[in-house]
Amino acid sequence: MRNRFALGATAVSIALIAGCGSGSKSASTTVPAAARSAAQTTPASAAAGYTATSSSTTATAVLITSKQGKLGTILAVGPKQRTVYLFESDKGAGSSCNVACTQVWPPVTSAGEPRSAGGAIAAHLGTITRPDGTKQVTYAGHPLYLFARDGDKSDAYGQGVNSFGASWYVISPSGSKVDHS
Repeated sequence: MRNRFALGATAVSIALIAGCGSGSKSASTTVPAAARSAAQTTPASAAAGYTATSSSTTATAVLITSKQGKLGTILAVGPKQRTVYLFESDKGAGSSCNVACTQVWPPVTSAGEPRSAGGAIAAHLGTITRPDGTKQVTYAGHPLYLFARDGDKSDAYGQGVNSFGASWYVISPSGSKVDHS
């Protein structure tokens, strides 16, 4: 009887230990097939303590900064310094990128006031309210986006891509598009 009890207690202990984890969850962003297809049809030359989600980048206060790369000095966001883009279809104080578009071009959003560092100019920062109520970060009046294919600091695959009816460009710290590849 004691052996059965000991064996049962051991089995329970093993089950409890196996069920315990670090308590942290890892997340991965997957792009839907339609969005992957749209991104793959674009040319190869052509997403601040932030957390990438399937449709946005959020944080208490997103940090917009500048970085130097093959396209010159351009704007970036977050600890990975991911490249940010403007969408030429955006006019006025609104975003023309919705639904399927945001799967390929996630808007940069912030739960707090966006901050600047490096060559980014604080006076150029602002926000607009998206249809879902999130605050999208703007720079010199341009709503900001990531490109789902970009993964790290050196990536700018969205530069010059014509997608969802207009072209996408990286932004210089002055707030103008960088239109060379």
